[in-house]
Amino acid sequence: MPIEYSLLCLLARNAGRVLTYSYILDHVWKSSVEGDVASLRVYMASLRKKIEPGSDRGKYIQTHIGIGYRMLLVSA
Repeated sequence: MPIEYSLLCLLARNAGRVLTYSYILDHVWKSSVEGDVASLRVYMASLRKKIEPGSDRGKYIQTHIGIGYRMLLVSA
């Protein structure tokens, strides 16, 4: 399964919760090596470009600096 899809699924299953970098790495990469945080940031940026076009950045996924990421609950 592609990493971006795994990230999206993990965030969606935990919408509203802040997921730490190590939690995400454990569930997507199956390891939480500190150096992998840079790779996680690259994949998150790519995912955001696909689901949050233009000025909508931050509408669905929030960054909690030094902690991790959270998918927001958005009502239709």
